[in-house]
Amino acid sequence: MRMYDIIKKKRDGEELSTEEINFFIENYVRDIIPDYQASALLMAIYLKKMNERETLDLTKAIINSGETVDLSDIKGIKVDKHSTGGVGDKTTLALGPMVAACGVPFVKMSGRGLGHTGGTLDKLESIKGFRVELTRDELIDNANKINIAICSQSSNITPGDKKLYGLRDVTATVDDISLIASSVMSKKLAIKSDAILLDVKIGKGAFMHDLKDGIELAKEMVKIGTGYGRKTIAVLTNMDEPLGYGVGNALEVKEAIETLKGRGPRDFTELCLILGSKLLILSQKVKNEDEGRTRIKEVINNGKAYEKFLELVKYQGGDVNFVENTDLLPKSTYIFELKSNKEGHVRSINAEEVGKCDIILGAGRQVKNSPLDLSAGIVFSVKVDDFVKRGDTLCYIHSNSIEKENEVAEKLIKIIEIGEKNPVEKKLLYGEVTKDEVKLY
Repeated sequence: MRMYDIIKKKRDGEELSTEEINFFIENYVRDIIPDYQASALLMAIYLKKMNERETLDLTKAIINSGETVDLSDIKGIKVDKHSTGGVGDKTTLALGPMVAACGVPFVKMSGRGLGHTGGTLDKLESIKGFRVELTRDELIDNANKINIAICSQSSNITPGDKKLYGLRDVTATVDDISLIASSVMSKKLAIKSDAILLDVKIGKGAFMHDLKDGIELAKEMVKIGTGYGRKTIAVLTNMDEPLGYGVGNALEVKEAIETLKGRGPRDFTELCLILGSKLLILSQKVKNEDEGRTRIKEVINNGKAYEKFLELVKYQGGDVNFVENTDLLPKSTYIFELKSNKEGHVRSINAEEVGKCDIILGAGRQVKNSPLDLSAGIVFSVKVDDFVKRGDTLCYIHSNSIEKENEVAEKLIKIIEIGEKNPVEKKLLYGEVTKDEVKLY
């Protein structure tokens, strides 16, 4: 086989064989196929698409490109959660400890920032000393002792995805259903949890901008997961505006800690309750969502969820002082208060454009291996549908560069659209996808 022929075949809209897909992944991982040819194929896939069989074959090839992690030594029903990416999406940081505090093993392999969305690992590294790389024995040991482990995918696990993940980020090939589904599910299936909950984001700040595409992605991933014998469900959630108020690595860690203490933003807290209740059902700890919500609220109110986050940080080498005193987290030199120049209701806060502002500030990556400014970001004071007066604070811009701060301020005053109140009330949850049905709310 020649990579040239595979690229040409997909460029012309033809179906790739199982052997061709395996050839590509195997040889790309071995550095025989260069980035420029892999980029060409990714763009051909993005433009011409893959069918269901090709997507499943790509997922299998990525899983087979490395080792898998057997979690059978962990007691109980192991659960995993994945978000397809959003702006201000710090859900894992709060949700994991909540679920673990309910006695459910939460084992998650997370990623770095991709495109305009943030990465869980980048956020956790805002905490001094936090180790995102764990050996299998450390992962198993931590899960058995404290019911939670959040780590990076090692070089031996889905190396095919690790290489493609970074390349997609800088070649404008992120938001393709087959590429997202194979990337997400290869990581989920390589680490052998018993149940998987997928948070499929839909809206301006998500890779799926409309509900129809979000449903298709959810169905594709649920189909792959259940085909591998894992209990898999997906929820469809709103990502038109940033989740919560904070956008940026250390800023999101701080907000997650506040949420664990019961002082989090309403929308973020509600999402944690929705997802947490479903994870407790999947783990057979509760019979229904009402019971699940009650359990999650209990561990927030009695402090056990926050204590679980402290344990997570301690067991993964982090300095708990950074959790107990969040003023120790990375701080920007400059904080600029952006005020409203008009009166009215907040009609929209385009999450994708906010994510791009975060990249300008240095909180997101412009190129594959660019360093991050963990202190930079934006903290909003308003949400969509809020009423503001002229001179009210819209947000605070955290930056180590006055030039970048001014550039972002000029953009945000346009991004935060103020006018007449929206005629339709916004939704946080659009629906749920299981192997049997698509349920819209």
